[in-house]
Amino acid sequence: MKTLAIILFVAMYVGLIAFPKRRAYIALGVAAIYIVTGILPYTKVFSAVDWNVLLMIFGTLLLVDYFIESKMPNLIADHLLDLAPNVMWVTIYMSLFSGLISAFIDNVATLLMVAPVGLAICKKLKINPVPMIISIAVSSNLQGAATLVGDTTSIMLGAYAKMDFNDFFWMNGRLGIFFAVELGALLTVPIMMVLFRKDKEPVSAEEKTVVKDYVPTIMMVAHVVLLMGASFIPDKPEITNGVICLVCSLIGIVWEYFKDHDAERIKKVVKNLDYDTVLLLTGLFMVIGGVTEVGLVDDLAGLIVKAGGNNIFLLFTIVVWGSVLISAFIDNIPYVATMLPVLQGVTASLGIAPYLLYFGLLCGATLGGNITPVGASCNIAGVGMLRKEGYEVSFRDFARIGIPFTLAAVIGAYVFLWVLWR
Repeated sequence: MKTLAIILFVAMYVGLIAFPKRRAYIALGVAAIYIVTGILPYTKVFSAVDWNVLLMIFGTLLLVDYFIESKMPNLIADHLLDLAPNVMWVTIYMSLFSGLISAFIDNVATLLMVAPVGLAICKKLKINPVPMIISIAVSSNLQGAATLVGDTTSIMLGAYAKMDFNDFFWMNGRLGIFFAVELGALLTVPIMMVLFRKDKEPVSAEEKTVVKDYVPTIMMVAHVVLLMGASFIPDKPEITNGVICLVCSLIGIVWEYFKDHDAERIKKVVKNLDYDTVLLLTGLFMVIGGVTEVGLVDDLAGLIVKAGGNNIFLLFTIVVWGSVLISAFIDNIPYVATMLPVLQGVTASLGIAPYLLYFGLLCGATLGGNITPVGASCNIAGVGMLRKEGYEVSFRDFARIGIPFTLAAVIGAYVFLWVLWR
């Protein structure tokens, strides 16, 4: 059963690379085989799917459509164009902006809010939006580990290690993981300056866009505030963030209907939603659920710990970089859930505090998803948004930006954590 799961998993990734326009069907097809063969028991299909992420994407996409039509992204784009001297710096500002927001709310929601601004900028400048949107997606992923509320894996670590919000900034008399992540983010700036060095066309916005309707913007801001507020509520239902996004989008739709009484417009918005992204994620969630069910994630965790042995530097190095590699292909939530108790046991046997390895695990697992376009939900949403605009993103296109970002960010965090927490 385990061998079959591995073969199918590898075949799925080969298919995702070879047939980018059929990714949703490939993932759902492999998921169906997992269920039929019993790799993923049918009783666990529902729980394998992250409904919170799907609701967030579905809800935010509805709201984003009205947000774009209101012309607010264009106005924000105008102001950013005034600040930046050229296209390269516009991309850098957008990436840092998305990273800052993502430190406090889910990275998928961040991508879906910031990417429309990036698209508006690219349309104004008549340039290919692929590099900018990939940079926004990757930067959103980078900052997830910065705070307790930035990512599901951060919340898991906080709960397991009894850490509060402030511990991510200052803990046991030392700078916390927030600064390791921010150092990594700053190191991506010179990477972007190299990657986009040819994009030196001057930019400016001579005429400011007139916003048609401020209600979609109010709902976008409200849903950011609500997401941030909800992140501090202990023991909340897992689908809380998804419900917030869906409710905010429904309020926006109701407003649009009473404003214009245009039912056809609403039908068009619903019809044009990016269902491919939702279906691809659904399939991937089930496949990862099957991989976890047969014990492959446990096996990988065991291999990492065994390879590190009693040498704390070697163990830390393997945990960080092993997590980067694994998270490029496997969802980091079950992986982190498996590794936390394993690392706690290892550090207890060595008689040392577990925080160095905890933080290394979080950085590696969070940043590793940036290597591939299907390594994180945020990447999938960004690629889906580009596809809707008529741009196909290959694994090579994504890796050209994702790999340098990941290496710079992980190396910075890796050195910082070892120097301060060894």
